[in-house]
Amino acid sequence: MIIKGVLKKDKKTKNLISRLKSGDIALINHRDLDEIAAMSLIESKVKCVINTEKTISGKYPNRGPLLLLEANIPIFECNNKLIFDQVKEGDLVNLSGDKLIVDDNYFYKCKLLSKKDINKELNKAYLNMEIELDKFIENTLLYAKREKDLVIGKVDIPKINTRIKNKHVLVVVRGSNYKRDLGAIKMYIDEVKPVLIGVDGGADAILEFGYKPDIVIGDMDSVSNRCLKSAKEIIVHAYTDGYAPGLKRIKQLNLKTEVFSSPGTSEDIALLLAYSKNPDLIVAVGTHNSMIDFLEKGRKGMASTFLVRLKVGEKLIDAKGVSKLYKGNLKIKYMVGLGIAALLPIIIVSLMFPPMQELLKLIEIRFKLLLGT
Repeated sequence: MIIKGVLKKDKKTKNLISRLKSGDIALINHRDLDEIAAMSLIESKVKCVINTEKTISGKYPNRGPLLLLEANIPIFECNNKLIFDQVKEGDLVNLSGDKLIVDDNYFYKCKLLSKKDINKELNKAYLNMEIELDKFIENTLLYAKREKDLVIGKVDIPKINTRIKNKHVLVVVRGSNYKRDLGAIKMYIDEVKPVLIGVDGGADAILEFGYKPDIVIGDMDSVSNRCLKSAKEIIVHAYTDGYAPGLKRIKQLNLKTEVFSSPGTSEDIALLLAYSKNPDLIVAVGTHNSMIDFLEKGRKGMASTFLVRLKVGEKLIDAKGVSKLYKGNLKIKYMVGLGIAALLPIIIVSLMFPPMQELLKLIEIRFKLLLGT
């Protein structure tokens, strides 16, 4: 196998995505490549991925590598971490066998991960699940005691201009299959016109589907400038000590913002914000609600999310996975049936029209002459 292309690199995969073009070779440093990162690489149409970390460490069964293989994107692992300093962005490279050759001058050894290799590592990870689950539960309970104010109500909710009271609210998070699920409820969005809240990169998905987010909320680390400028309101997530990493970026863009200090995740505070404004219903797309979801985000527990869902549960509908419930493919027999049903009234009315009756009579006579009867 020989693969040639322009190399693009970044130790943070989500930062690299915006720079990738079709046919590029992506150099990443991503331990336990997660599903969202893999889907982003697939959408970027890269030729292959080179990872200087363990693509599957065995900590938990991450699905990212399998998704890349299903999309026919080869994955290589390179143990030499100096490659990041020695290879330049934009270098023309080629992969030949187990060698990454840069500008025909020097090379690095790489290992191509086969489907067999990936399944073997995933099987080890499944065996480790019980240990990880035990740790995860302990951490969740530990943090739940610290973050109980999320349920008790001792959280300062920022003021917003967007009217939410008695309306539907759609919260979009950049999670598993979030774009597919958003597409599956497009008819609901068009008919009900809910308030649209995008959590970081989830706001860009709202924009992609032809809508403008009413509110963008989060750390501002995976949302585009274009999306931020189109949003009606911006809320930056801050730590409990008041430090907000995303605030600097918003100020550089000269945009107005509010700050929301909370120990939870950005999607947690999005749900809290919506709930506090007394909506009729909250619909969530792409949310993280399983142990693997949280391990992929690098979190040791889901205390805040568990507590927030306890609080907002009466008004929350989780639309995660809704695209898998029903695939609306019209079968040919149904299309033919619909066509006949639509034409039938036209045919009946036409036959009752005198000129049409005369035309049919002429056609009948013509056939009889042709047949000699």
